[in-house]
Amino acid sequence: MLGLILLFALGVWVLLYQRNLNETGLELPSKLASRLDRLWQVAHQSLRDKKYLRAEKALLTILRVDERNATAYNRLGILYAKQRAYGDAIECFEIAQSLDPNASSLHNVGLIYLETGQLEKAALAFEQAIEMENDVAARYIAYAKVQEKLGDAKKMVSALERAVGLDPNPQSLGILADAYDRAGEAELAAKLRKKVEAMAAPEASAKTIRQPRKVVM
Repeated sequence: MLGLILLFALGVWVLLYQRNLNETGLELPSKLASRLDRLWQVAHQSLRDKKYLRAEKALLTILRVDERNATAYNRLGILYAKQRAYGDAIECFEIAQSLDPNASSLHNVGLIYLETGQLEKAALAFEQAIEMENDVAARYIAYAKVQEKLGDAKKMVSALERAVGLDPNPQSLGILADAYDRAGEAELAAKLRKKVEAMAAPEASAKTIRQPRKVVM
């Protein structure tokens, strides 16, 4: 009889222990997720406020918990780039790229290579970014800057023409017009500048119309 009682008590204890483990198991991920959310908020706010040491600490803490978080590596790379710690920035972007291949990481690496004068590497990074995502005008503009520094006017103009085709705004048209001038295409440059003036005219007229009239007393 005593043995049955002990066996029953043991069974109840096991059930209660397992239930406690299950509840704890549910509670821990919830607390962890909440902590990570707070760390992300700290990182974003600190980056905006240029409190780089605090942002770095938050991002490194996130990576200690989730060492394969590509977004955290990307943000850390941006942080290091802002501080001109280009070697660390490139390492972070390359890790992010290995974890989650995407055009943004490649573009960021390309920008740092361009900044540090590693033009061949910059060109390759932008080419790979464009291959992955070929509908972003900024990628072609960055690639054109590299080609200009490399002295390849043909590739520079071609990249800028593609950028204008994707986003024909006055700024990109002006950049292409300047490139045409440097490439000896003065007529094409003049046509583009007339187009920019035509685009600017309606905006100027709209501003004039929106201005309130003075009341004559």
